[in-house]
Amino acid sequence: MTLGLSLGIVVGYLFLALAVGLVAYRVSETTAEDYYLASRSIGTVVLLFTTFATLLSAFTFFGGPNLAFAAGPEWLIVMGTLDGVLFAVLWYVIGYKQWLIGNRNGYVTLGEMLGDRFGSTGLRALVAGVSLLWLFPYVMLQQMGAGEALVGLTDGVVPYWGGAALITAFMILYVVLAGMRGVAWTDTIQGLFMLSVVWLAAVWVVSAVGGVGAATGAMLDARPDFGSFGGGTYSVGFIVSTAITIAFGVTMFPQINQRFFVAKSGETLKRSFALWPVLVLLLFVPAFMLGAWAAGMPVDVPEGANVLPVVLNEYTPAWFAALVIAGAMAAMMSSSDSMLLSGSSYFTRDLYRPVVNADASERREAWVARIGVAAFALLAFAASLFRPGTLIEVGSTAFSGFALLALPVICALYWDRTTRTGMIAGVLVPQLAYLAVVLSAVVGFVPTLPRAVAGGWDVALGLMALSALLTVGVSLLTAPTAEGDASRFAVAGD
Repeated sequence: MTLGLSLGIVVGYLFLALAVGLVAYRVSETTAEDYYLASRSIGTVVLLFTTFATLLSAFTFFGGPNLAFAAGPEWLIVMGTLDGVLFAVLWYVIGYKQWLIGNRNGYVTLGEMLGDRFGSTGLRALVAGVSLLWLFPYVMLQQMGAGEALVGLTDGVVPYWGGAALITAFMILYVVLAGMRGVAWTDTIQGLFMLSVVWLAAVWVVSAVGGVGAATGAMLDARPDFGSFGGGTYSVGFIVSTAITIAFGVTMFPQINQRFFVAKSGETLKRSFALWPVLVLLLFVPAFMLGAWAAGMPVDVPEGANVLPVVLNEYTPAWFAALVIAGAMAAMMSSSDSMLLSGSSYFTRDLYRPVVNADASERREAWVARIGVAAFALLAFAASLFRPGTLIEVGSTAFSGFALLALPVICALYWDRTTRTGMIAGVLVPQLAYLAVVLSAVVGFVPTLPRAVAGGWDVALGLMALSALLTVGVSLLTAPTAEGDASRFAVAGD
């Protein structure tokens, strides 16, 4: 099979996803609620798979197998078990309450919900600003993953920037034309597709090396340390910190948090989070074990390359490797389009309209959203060309930034005594502290601050505790403002 045909499979798949999005666009209404939330009409299967496809990205598809290849299969426990269960619990604790509140009051974004509850445009803008800040590296992560994927598939014939540019062009085109309904439909197709090809890939590769027993034996011969739990990268501090920051961070991702508003019923939401841990394990087991088994295979993984394309090129035909890379590109695109769609809603509804132009027409707001999507994606593309870290490092930075929002939001949802000042302190101070930690690693004149302390405990975990203490402590010391209205969140579920 020629290189052109392999690339044709990848690009053809992207055009297929685009066509599905265009069909959805033709049946969509022109209202903001339909564009951003599909008129709150999403059912169980589509909600489950659009969340699944949105959440799974280059971080999962390439970063996860890379870490399992380098450090051992325990990554499956961190992401597949701890995060799968913990996110499902948070989906109920935060997501169900948000759905009840949003369904009654018509909220579209997290910032809009909090700003209305506390009568504060400043808090609304702060939440949107923080969300857009950490969304940037995660969009960049998808572009980095796409660039590296096509380098691996084509043995470097397609340059890194070419793959990053390809997915950037498609995600701008897709989000500018299609709204949540189109994104959710294609996410469902992409989720089923990536699940299928990963299992086929695992069966194909394992069969080629003599079965699960042979693959595991070769892995243990090459890396005996992979046979015991913990050690090396997987300290207790690393496992617990990573599981908590990722699970809490995911709930505050704009593209995930906004899905807490889109279910057509409470039952839809409950069925979805109950099925979630099963679904993520179905993907993570073959993907991460392929990475771990690769440690015992006679493959040469170049420095900085992704292990999955290397293994596929060695043990499967070129057309199948191209299909799996198409599945990975689908994972990246399904994440990226949702990020840009949610990011545009945060920008226009929480920053542009309330802060810049309150009298903007619907038409003007729609154009601002589209221009904002293109500008955001192009800036992230430019930043991705500098490759500021590994996929795991860039992804972890974004997860921790979002995780700092979670505990103040839980306070607001469940504690009537929470005040506007308490919310602003609980959000702003930990974010500034974490930003200083992140900048210290990349800006020369900022003194270096540790990302982890005492054997792998992430500093973000301490800042999460600080966010809760500040929210509660400052709320107890300050009085609720006259503009605040706790009754906005007074909803009852079952």
